[in-house]
Amino acid sequence: MTLPTYQLLIELVAPARIAVGRLGTFDFPAGRYVYTGSAKRHPEARLARHRSPHKRLHWHIDYLLAVPQARLTGTRRFHEAECEVNGRGAGRILVPRFGASDCRAGCGSHLKFLGPW
Repeated sequence: MTLPTYQLLIELVAPARIAVGRLGTFDFPAGRYVYTGSAKRHPEARLARHRSPHKRLHWHIDYLLAVPQARLTGTRRFHEAECEVNGRGAGRILVPRFGASDCRAGCGSHLKFLGPW
């Protein structure tokens, strides 16, 4: 069964140094990002959670979305597997293993930097 896969389109309006849970602290340049994730159940609730400014920091993406410089600008939905969608997307990996701690497909990261505006 393929899980509901989604992508979050994110803009970082200014550079930010972010502590991302156990991954460590990283410098994120201003620009556009895409994050690929999936939800086993209730994908709409997961997307609503990502949009909410009031949440406990749990997933890697929560740490990025929590900084004031971050703007969630859109979402995309897919029926293909998360790693398949992530693998065919453009972008550069800035933070290894971001959103991909449990990835078995060798994605490297489920967050990609698309570049400045």
